[in-house]
Amino acid sequence: MSPIDPRLQEALDGERDPGELPMDQREAYDRLIAATQVLTAAPQLSVAARVMAEIQQNPAPALAQGPMRRVMRWLGRPRAVTLRLRPVWTLALAAGLATIILLLWGPGDGLTPGRAEGIANFVGHFPGARSVEVVGSFNDWSRGVLHLNDDDGDGIWHAKAVLPAGQHEYMFVVDGERWVLDPRAGRYVDDGFGAGQQNALLIVRPAAVQP
Repeated sequence: MSPIDPRLQEALDGERDPGELPMDQREAYDRLIAATQVLTAAPQLSVAARVMAEIQQNPAPALAQGPMRRVMRWLGRPRAVTLRLRPVWTLALAAGLATIILLLWGPGDGLTPGRAEGIANFVGHFPGARSVEVVGSFNDWSRGVLHLNDDDGDGIWHAKAVLPAGQHEYMFVVDGERWVLDPRAGRYVDDGFGAGQQNALLIVRPAAVQP
C-alpha cells in the first residue's frame, strides 16, 4: 500500500482545510468521506454475516475452493478484535469495506445491451497461455480491443461483450501471435482468402428476445 500524502492525512484528521488540497487529493478526500458516510448510515452491516448467508443460499463452485474459501472461513469465525485507529485509518478502512460490498453485491457483469444488441460469451481452453484476445468482424479484426481473462489460472479464458445482433466471424489470438480457430464454435465459414481456412461464426440474439 502506498503511504498516504501528509497533506491528505492532515485534512482527514481535521488539521488542514480540505479546500487547500490539490485537485487529485481533494477527490480522494471526497471519496473517503463519502465511503465513511455510507458505512455510518448502516451501522448494523455485517460483512461476514452477509457473505455467509449468500453462500448458504446460493452455493457457487468459485466460492467453495481456493483462497476465497479460506477468506469466507476467516470471516465466519468468531473472534475478538480491538482496533485503535486514527481518523485517517478509520476512513481508509471504511473505503476498503465499501469497495468489498460493491464488488460482492453490486451489479453482475455491468453489461447492458440495447434492443438491437446481445451479450456474446467467449470461452477458450488455452493452458499455459500468457494472453488471449478475440478479433473478428465486430471489431474490424483489430488487436488489443477484446481481451479474455483467466483469473484462477486453470487455463480457461473467458470474456463477455455487447455486440450488435446478427452473425459475426471471429478468431482467438493467443500470446499475441498465434491465431486459433475456436473448436467449440459449432459454426464455421470460409475466411474468403481462398486457402481453405475458416473463421468461427457467432450468432448474437437481440437482448429483447433472449430468455
